[in-house]
Amino acid sequence: MRWLKRAAPETIRVAIQKDPALHGVATLETMLYPGIWALASHRVAHFLWRSGIPFLPRLLSQALRLITGIEIHPGAVIGRRFFIDHGDGVVIGETAQIGDDVMMYHNVTLGGHGWWSDEKGAKRHPTIGNNVTIGVGASILGPVTVGDNTRIGPHALVIEDIPANSVVVGTKGQALIVDGVRQEPDHDQQFLEPSWLENHEMGGL
Repeated sequence: MRWLKRAAPETIRVAIQKDPALHGVATLETMLYPGIWALASHRVAHFLWRSGIPFLPRLLSQALRLITGIEIHPGAVIGRRFFIDHGDGVVIGETAQIGDDVMMYHNVTLGGHGWWSDEKGAKRHPTIGNNVTIGVGASILGPVTVGDNTRIGPHALVIEDIPANSVVVGTKGQALIVDGVRQEPDHDQQFLEPSWLENHEMGGL
């Protein structure tokens, strides 16, 4: 089956690489993954959106939301080798931009601040750099930028820019590592520093 894995699209190869739960005929098993279907559908919907076709892109995205539990606005820009593990509850807003090699777990929101502050046509959603991991339940809100090679921990709330090479944990999304340099935690905030934080990927719990 090695030839089949090599011949598969890169989205499927990334799923095989990053999901230890895949066994047996892994390439075929990925066809059961909602993230694969949601992303494939988004590629089509985004093309229609950029082509100025009305209604159909939103119809497609909402149909896949009902099937997969993943809502990606057709206007969102998504890079290569994007992988959503589990997927249920993921919301990605219209003006979100996601770089290459991003890993995202379930219940993640890339959203805006709200109708009372967001203007139509403005940049309202996050920009995610390359090689970023976003843990389960994290919320990144507003037109903030998350730098390359950053890990956002489970249930973190990010409302400010995060530099590259950072690790972010806690309910307010405090940076534990900024540009490779360890920061002192603010003890006035709820703060979580698991023993496996330094050397393991944060995400699925």
